[in-house]
Amino acid sequence: MQPLWDLPTRVFHWSLVLCVSLAWWSAEFERYKLHEWVGYTIIVLLLSRLTWGFIGSVHSRFSDFIAGPARVVAYIKGKGSPTPGHNPLGGWSVLVLLSLLLLQAFSGLFNSDDVLFSGPLYYAADQQFRDLMGTIHDVAFNVLLGLVALHVLVVCYHQFGKRDGMITAMIRGSAGDRQGREAPQAPWKALLLAAIMAGLLWLGLEQAPQPQPLW
Repeated sequence: MQPLWDLPTRVFHWSLVLCVSLAWWSAEFERYKLHEWVGYTIIVLLLSRLTWGFIGSVHSRFSDFIAGPARVVAYIKGKGSPTPGHNPLGGWSVLVLLSLLLLQAFSGLFNSDDVLFSGPLYYAADQQFRDLMGTIHDVAFNVLLGLVALHVLVVCYHQFGKRDGMITAMIRGSAGDRQGREAPQAPWKALLLAAIMAGLLWLGLEQAPQPQPLW
């Protein structure tokens, strides 16, 4: 029996759940240093997942679950999903969530509380761009909260209403008929990918301009 979602995809999913929750908590209670490191972690997770969407296991690839308009309409009309993974609507919701999270994390690199904390790219942009990124950071998070709430409602409906094991498969890898069609990629490849993304992020941020000394 092959897993529907491989171990790297499941680790990514639950790590992101933890990190987004921690990002909200650290911002709410002004733990900005922790908030900064959580943001870096989210960026590494997202870049790794987006790349894994092209080179990872078959059901983790975007080509497996990103469908065209005709297939989305057919699914809405009740013709079923062509893949055991994400259905055509679910696939697009995943892509929207990933894109919004990446925008949220990227905009945070330019943020500042104007007192003690400045993001690593704060001095790489002019005031107008920093203000824009600050607005995006706030608005994107509010939109994200709504989409996450909708996502939770939908997966709970699938798990407890339709009883198709969606949540179970994201925990165990498979559930009932929700099984993979091909053997997954080795997890060490995803770990290496994450290490490369972390290194590239660090290297990029190291090139960012620093504040001018006051004396």
